[in-house]
Amino acid sequence: MSEIADTDVLIAGAGLAGASLALALARDGFDVTLVDPQPFEAQLAPTFDGRSTAIAFATYRMLHTLGLGEDLAPHACRMDRILVTDGRRPGASARAPDPAYLRFDADEIGDATGGEPLGYMVENRRLRVAQARALAQTDVTIRAPVGVRAVETGLGRSLVTLSDGSQVRAALVVGAEGRRSVVRDAAGIGVIRQPYGQSGVVATVRMAEPHGNVAHEYFLPGGPFAILPLTDQRASLVWTEPTRAAEALRGASDAAFLSHLNRRFGDFLGTARPEGPRFVYPLELSLATAMVAPQIALIGDAAHGVHPVAGQGLNMGLKDVAALTEVLADARTLGEDIGAEPVLERYAQWRRFDTVALTLAFDAFVRLFSNDIAPVRAVRDLGMAAVNRIAPLRRAFMHEAGGATGDLPKLLRGEAV
Repeated sequence: MSEIADTDVLIAGAGLAGASLALALARDGFDVTLVDPQPFEAQLAPTFDGRSTAIAFATYRMLHTLGLGEDLAPHACRMDRILVTDGRRPGASARAPDPAYLRFDADEIGDATGGEPLGYMVENRRLRVAQARALAQTDVTIRAPVGVRAVETGLGRSLVTLSDGSQVRAALVVGAEGRRSVVRDAAGIGVIRQPYGQSGVVATVRMAEPHGNVAHEYFLPGGPFAILPLTDQRASLVWTEPTRAAEALRGASDAAFLSHLNRRFGDFLGTARPEGPRFVYPLELSLATAMVAPQIALIGDAAHGVHPVAGQGLNMGLKDVAALTEVLADARTLGEDIGAEPVLERYAQWRRFDTVALTLAFDAFVRLFSNDIAPVRAVRDLGMAAVNRIAPLRRAFMHEAGGATGDLPKLLRGEAV
């Protein structure tokens, strides 16, 4: 039998959340092993992940603190304004916009944020490349393609059996491998699932006119549609449709795809030109019934998978990373076992309320807007118009979306742990 390797923390899943945690812990002196069933290099290819992410300004500070700022800066597009419309076209583009729209402007909270935008749009592939470069400068052990087969918890250490038959002992095992987490299942943690019957079609287009760093989101009965600004006069389209319609859009020619866009959304996109492949991602709510178990912690989509309607999925995962890193660093300073239940419960308490509250809020938001029932539409339109006129409430939404509210971990304040 091969020799059993030892590590402080084994992270299952080298996605955006898992790689961020590996980087944060390694920079704080932990011995970290990162495993993933996909070849690590394959995850850096442009065709691996076509999504772009709205990174809240507090989360962007964290990425700078982790050493990713220089790599991300040329590829991060400011979002200075967000317009949300319950109608047939984005409110900003309409000459006589529907009154049922929300306008969020970074200038309105600029005094409190130091001139930060509402967030930054970054293509996931750019994030992955920046993380890979940063990880290459650490002592993190990356094992891929290798997945987790089994986890046995014991006195002080867990024994992890990997898919290649090798074994690793770890003080803490972190599940970061997404909504079908093997680590979560091995810990006996349940999960609440609610499929939406929708899929998100993701495509990148080159705009005919400058987008002005404005993000648009508006709602149709089939689901929300977002036009999100990227660098180099491009935009990421996130088009939510019932799953069968979404699959048809993926397979359509560029000409047919643009024809569907123009029929649905008029001339707002102008002569936008698709660039690169289209991707389709099934959408569902998933919420783990616990974030920790003895010697096990969950982060990111392994703990909570939300609808992309508010663009907060990765931000929630990176909040997990910031909180868990700080809890483990404090525990080590105090001489505590980082896998002990009292230590991990501090992490769970820190993140539990925010996680559950946001997951349920986004679910309610999707259900409220993904229908065309006249009385419901009338009530929500009145609500949007009212919020748009109440400046303090509008500013509160912007601060929350920016990730700058509540008891923030040091990394989200731009401070090293």
